Amino acid sequence: MEQSSAGSHEFSLGSLRRRRAELRDSMNALEQALAGPAAGDPRRWAERVHVALVELSADFREHIEITEGEHGLYQELRETAPRLSDAVARLASEHAEISKLIDEAMASVTAGEPEQDPGRVRDLGTTLLMRLVRHRQRGSDLVYDAYEFDIGGDT
Repeated sequence: MEQSSAGSHEFSLGSLRRRRAELRDSMNALEQALAGPAAGDPRRWAERVHVALVELSADFREHIEITEGEHGLYQELRETAPRLSDAVARLASEHAEISKLIDEAMASVTAGEPEQDPGRVRDLGTTLLMRLVRHRQRGSDLVYDAYEFDIGGDT
């Protein structure tokens, strides 16, 4: 296990930080894909958005595993910092909500399909990104409250 300034943990704060950066990168890729021009080549636009959503979905599943898994962050916090159990429960419930938004966004854009509604896809994608930003902020606050360890917003 990795050591951090917060000490030794069953899960790794360093791994949490790396996964956090990967999720942020996936969020950035989705934002860029959504912002691209859809009018000129809607199939190519839809394909880029779809690829970004697939990557984001995989990174979010990994995020859930490192936080909710058997030896994850949330289990450790329930044991070592029960005062944070409400915050842990809230974040865990957000995982299901965000996963549903990812599924909805993926269903709204099918790679290669000519009949995309870019406005709807962008609305869903923007809503998803806003929820992820808020979730990451609350997660960062939780880790800091528990360990006085900044997992960072930029790394």
